[in-house]
Amino acid sequence: MSSPSPLCAASCSTALRAPPPLLRFRRSSAPTHASLARAPPAVSDDLVLRIAEQLEDSVTSSSPLLDPLRSASALSLLSTPWPTRRSSEAFRFTDISYLRSFPISLPTSRAPDLAPPASPFPSHVLFSDGILVSSSGAHVSALADLPPGRARDRAAAALAASAEFAHKDLFYDFNAVGARDVVVVHVPEGVKVADDPVHIMFTYTNCGAENMLMSNPRVLVVAEEEAEVAIVEEHFGAGEGGGCYWANPVAEIIIDAGARVVHSYLQRQSFAAAHTKWTVVQQDVSSKYEFVEVSTGAKLNRHNLHIQQLGPETETELATLHLTSQNKQIHDLHSKLILDHPRAFSRQLHKCIACSTGNSIFDGNIKVNRYAQQTDAGQETKCLVLSPKALVNVKPNLQIIADDVRCTHGAAISGELDPNELFYFQARGINKETATDALLYFFGAHVIKRIPFKPINEKALAQFKELLASSRQTTDEALLS
Repeated sequence: MSSPSPLCAASCSTALRAPPPLLRFRRSSAPTHASLARAPPAVSDDLVLRIAEQLEDSVTSSSPLLDPLRSASALSLLSTPWPTRRSSEAFRFTDISYLRSFPISLPTSRAPDLAPPASPFPSHVLFSDGILVSSSGAHVSALADLPPGRARDRAAAALAASAEFAHKDLFYDFNAVGARDVVVVHVPEGVKVADDPVHIMFTYTNCGAENMLMSNPRVLVVAEEEAEVAIVEEHFGAGEGGGCYWANPVAEIIIDAGARVVHSYLQRQSFAAAHTKWTVVQQDVSSKYEFVEVSTGAKLNRHNLHIQQLGPETETELATLHLTSQNKQIHDLHSKLILDHPRAFSRQLHKCIACSTGNSIFDGNIKVNRYAQQTDAGQETKCLVLSPKALVNVKPNLQIIADDVRCTHGAAISGELDPNELFYFQARGINKETATDALLYFFGAHVIKRIPFKPINEKALAQFKELLASSRQTTDEALLS
């Protein structure tokens, strides 16, 4: 019998009998011996074990600071089944069967030989298929390259705490086991660099029509007391057409007392790609988090946005735009804001445009717990369904236990634009088609223009306008089929 892998041994170092190696675990038809009665339960879907085994084998070396997180997620995968619409409430409206359509492969230790994309900002990071290619900036470093000191200590503590994250799912664990390194953005106390963003670029490729290449990049941002930092996170396919691949990134953001983080996130993957993303944020007293998301790519796109309040008087502003312009495209945003302390202020705006046979899902949860008195929380979602075959599932919800709060939420889903607005254009000699294009553009631009950096803002607007134009033809084809 082969000896247990270091990963599994670390996760099972207790006084009890250690279970078999994590990724070699298989259900046996032989009778169970009494001494193995305490072994962890088997996974109900062998695909989970196969992927986990591939991930472990692909990580030949990594920082020891990742060991607690990797071990906890490795053990968790032993008892985590593959989620389906029938078995998991969190995936009730999200069909992720596309991830089972192709065999999973993993990138080699060498990054693809492609010309690196240019960044308009001096501080930038480049991942290629989950492999860190380069990083530049005073406050940016690979985890493995951090020297002993404050930044390394904060990173170690954050990663150890991530091992106890209770709200994770299968994809979070896959990333923890498969991440080869972590990019750390550490901004010391009192340093303000919000006007000079850290541009983190994630490029992805495919390895051929018969496989889906999976990558697991990970980013950790730590803004210490009274610090300010801006992050621009951009995901896109490389090469002609981008191809078929599976991006599974995680970003963790820790905002200390009085600190501010401005986070812009653009997802423009290949339309044959899958994109499963986690963003986990912790906000301490009087901190501020500003988030803007623009997601237009991927055949399957799921974003889990989790924000935890750790102290009073926090400010949280969230704005997201999802566009499903392609046939059978799925976009899913699951957000959760947990408020446990007084005098929080939060605003969430979600917009989506569903064209052709696209499917858009929004599950937004704001939980105002008992001690979160004098909270001011607002949530709003607006959806446009531009095709009879498009589908939108919206579930905005506020869970309020505190009794001294000001909380509002609303949802609007429409199958057509406001006729009064169309009439306003037509009364000025503008035809209906041009008026429709203009109104759709401004519907999305309302979110995109919140990105505070002009080069990123203009690029996102140009791509959004181009996709709106192409979606008209896609929708017409869907109606004829």
